[in-house]
Amino acid sequence: MKIAVISDLHLGFGDATDSFGHGDADFLRFLARLESDFERIVLLGDVWETLTSHRIFDAREGLRRAREAHAALASRFELSKYVYVHGNHDIVAGTAENIPAEVLLDADGIRLLFTHGHHHDWLIRRARWLSETCVWLGAWVRRCRLSAVYRLGYLLDNALSRPPAHCLKDTFQAWAYSLAKLKHADVVVTGHTHVAMRSERDSRLFLNSGSCSEGQYSYLAIDTKVNRFEVCSMS
Repeated sequence: MKIAVISDLHLGFGDATDSFGHGDADFLRFLARLESDFERIVLLGDVWETLTSHRIFDAREGLRRAREAHAALASRFELSKYVYVHGNHDIVAGTAENIPAEVLLDADGIRLLFTHGHHHDWLIRRARWLSETCVWLGAWVRRCRLSAVYRLGYLLDNALSRPPAHCLKDTFQAWAYSLAKLKHADVVVTGHTHVAMRSERDSRLFLNSGSCSEGQYSYLAIDTKVNRFEVCSMS
């Protein structure tokens, strides 16, 4: 089976807080290319930015407004070719619409596990309210045009969350491999870190799809028939 994986689009409200960074028409053309080349397209979490509503902790309103701002993309994602797995920024889709937190897929003798990866994040596990508050405050910093303050917070968050270069020191990968072992999966695919990656350990493969926000085009190309597992990007 040919599968494309994209994640971390962070489609927002089309205003100063929206981190998507693409014109919707351009991204629709990118999706059309994926649709022609792949049988399934997995949307691996943080597709929608639901945490930047005017009122704090109003993720349902955030989901509604994000979909309205990017109506053509929302409609495209409803096609049967797409498989949607929620992340932490669109976790409301799990509770409101029964969107799963993970998907297992067996194809050509290979078992693949797709999960966004936020369950590894200690802050989200122990104090999700604090993580969501920081995102909400960051949105208001952007609305107030305090770009320097926002950029400082963005760089600090990246520095704290970016995985180590060496895979054996990366606790995120270690968690992913442990989950794959628990689920008897040969391949575990995540997003969340915004860092595209491929590594192998103990006959299991770890893949991260990177991010399609901030104007980036990062995706995974999987073909289980020929054992193709590639990290891809476009300028």
